[in-house]
Amino acid sequence: MEVAILTVGDEVLAGDTENANATWLAGRLTDAGATVARILTIPDDRQLVAETVREWAEEFDAVVVTGGLGGTHDDVTADAVADAFDRDLVVDDAVREDVIATVAAYRDENPEEVAAHDLDLDVDAWAALPDGSRPLVNPEGLCPGCVLGNVYAFPGVPAEMRALFEQVADEFGGDVVSRTLYTPQPEASLLDAVAGVREEFDVTVGSYPATDERNRLKVSGSDPEAVAAAAAWLRERVEVVAEE
Repeated sequence: MEVAILTVGDEVLAGDTENANATWLAGRLTDAGATVARILTIPDDRQLVAETVREWAEEFDAVVVTGGLGGTHDDVTADAVADAFDRDLVVDDAVREDVIATVAAYRDENPEEVAAHDLDLDVDAWAALPDGSRPLVNPEGLCPGCVLGNVYAFPGVPAEMRALFEQVADEFGGDVVSRTLYTPQPEASLLDAVAGVREEFDVTVGSYPATDERNRLKVSGSDPEAVAAAAAWLRERVEVVAEE
């Protein structure tokens, strides 16, 4: 299963917000056996988001979009996903009720803040999703996510994104497995071993140097036996101090 991750937000591109969502999603998808084929960050540009989603929905098995959902002026992702599939935005009754309940709970828990500030929230703007999509009610916040075709759209707040991903995590998978070998050897001394294991086995090998910890060799492939054999082959030629 090939998956593309699209993060949306001017604040990410400006460096104001760390793109922790893409890193977390890539790790979870890889652990599930899927192959992350693309990671891209783009601005809050409705047309660009729509064009990217439309193209990627045809090219990959699944597209995960995070960021830009909600009812504020710069939240364009729901509109863009709807545009990509030529849909309108509609308000699901269950989603609307959840948004209302979430706002009510916030008012009850924060009466002083609500009294001090003008909290005028457009419920329908926050609850609107592309027509025909499967709503994902948000247990950690206000904004729902959704699934439309093979496109999964989540809010950008990390805790909310993770909670919604868990609702659909079992829909992602694949045959890719991996082994990671840790070595104290410098990367330059691993060149022959990496080249050799690529010639001997039908696997992918990544070499990841680190200045403050041991270097890593990661062996990946769709055949568990080939991955295990490649890892064993490397252990005979590289000083390995740990493995996972």
